[in-house]
Amino acid sequence: MSSIVTITFSPCIDKSATVSSLVPEKKLQCNDLKLEPGGGGINVSRAIKKLKGEATAIFPSGGYTGKYFNKLLSDESITSVIIEAKCETRENIIINDLSTNQQYRFGMPGSPLSEDEWTACLKALDQFKDLEFIVASGSLPPGVPLDVYAQIAKISKQKKAKLIVDTSGDALNHAVNEGVYLLKPNLGEISALVGKEELDTDMLDDAARQLIKKRKCEIVVVSMGAAGARLITGDIAKTIIPPAVKRKSTVGAGDSMVAGIVLSLSRGMDLLSAVQYGVSCGTAATLNAGTELCRLEDAERLYHQIKFNNF
Repeated sequence: MSSIVTITFSPCIDKSATVSSLVPEKKLQCNDLKLEPGGGGINVSRAIKKLKGEATAIFPSGGYTGKYFNKLLSDESITSVIIEAKCETRENIIINDLSTNQQYRFGMPGSPLSEDEWTACLKALDQFKDLEFIVASGSLPPGVPLDVYAQIAKISKQKKAKLIVDTSGDALNHAVNEGVYLLKPNLGEISALVGKEELDTDMLDDAARQLIKKRKCEIVVVSMGAAGARLITGDIAKTIIPPAVKRKSTVGAGDSMVAGIVLSLSRGMDLLSAVQYGVSCGTAATLNAGTELCRLEDAERLYHQIKFNNF
């Protein structure tokens, strides 16, 4: 059984395609259609698999789209705990305009979950033994309480597992108030956590250490897009800058980064090296079009550059 478990309350099928030019009021011919399973924790599990690791994904799934979603995950050999849901699993759309090379991302509303359905996800998590890491990631659909990640934090403490949270808004606030192992906010999210409208990089370390000193978390990894990530603990403050690459898509880059970090930690890698590998995986994901996530060979090559060439 996996020592890493991901939990996703709002999974989706990501449909990506290209158009020659995005023009209003005109019937557009789409090409290069890809359908892939998505959603925060789902992408983390998929990326871990691509990196030759193993993680178990817990998620609700419903309707005809849910059945196809399950098949897509099965085709990738992702170990899954599926909670049957009444509502159809949602679909998202990603369109790349070839004339400008700009990407348009259409996120559909989350499929509502009943109390029985979302609590079944927590019960499934509670069944795991010898659990080392829990990754709670993604948005919350209608019906799921904002404190559900805080409830997961309580389960993680009972099981002595390390909880990694990647979400936003009130759900993130509740999780932090309960206390977690690692947070992966962006600049806007950490600003909100410490009650600031905006943080510049000079204020970032102090803000993160406020959370750490209040025992809200042990580690903060602030994602900064193409600029990489800032790792902050009680005694570490370091920016990991990736090599410059030609980006095709940013979909799943953050999830790939989380996957690289948690997998590396589970393999006994030191924290700084694990975050460097995570940044490599996030950058590797941007090399691929659509929702393809990272590739092992790209992640390894970029990690070598970051680790040994002082990026």
